[in-house]
Amino acid sequence: MLAPVIKKNDKQAKLLIGVFSVVVFVAVSFLTKFTITVELPFDKHIFALANAIINATVAVLLVAALVAVKQKKYTAHKNIMLTALFLSVLFLVSYIAHHLLAGETKFGDTDHDGLVSIAEQAVVGNLRAFYFILLFTHIILAATSLPFILFTAYRGLTSEFEDHKKIARRIWPIWFYVAVTGPLVYLMISPYYS
Repeated sequence: MLAPVIKKNDKQAKLLIGVFSVVVFVAVSFLTKFTITVELPFDKHIFALANAIINATVAVLLVAALVAVKQKKYTAHKNIMLTALFLSVLFLVSYIAHHLLAGETKFGDTDHDGLVSIAEQAVVGNLRAFYFILLFTHIILAATSLPFILFTAYRGLTSEFEDHKKIARRIWPIWFYVAVTGPLVYLMISPYYS
């Protein structure tokens, strides 16, 4: 097994993870309600594409990390997971940037007027319900899993591997679901970007 990377301090870790998780939740919840109108020399939806690519990459990294740990390649596992965490922070910055610059997009809004008429709803049909279920589960699981992901990383970095494995077995499938559904949400909503 690997030596600890950081010194164990559960009280400080819980505080930092808790504060970071709350700040991220508040930032995403409130900042995405505001839109900044600014002319950009590029398409503002490039951030949404970047988010989808980042999420897809994280999904691949999560599988690679799982394979590495099953093969007892612990250094590779650690490096892959740290890369996934770094990309997740990059995703967060890009996600907030996209919502601040592009605002909200409505699924099925083909005329880009900010409203989805009955006629527009009829065109997308049951796909609209599927999209909202996918989006809702993606958002809820992304928001609630963050502290558990961070605490799992903390347990690994302090070399508390039994505790790390216990939490990871539960949180890995959730993180993977979030990473996979992110690109699916993008593919479904991107035709309605104005």
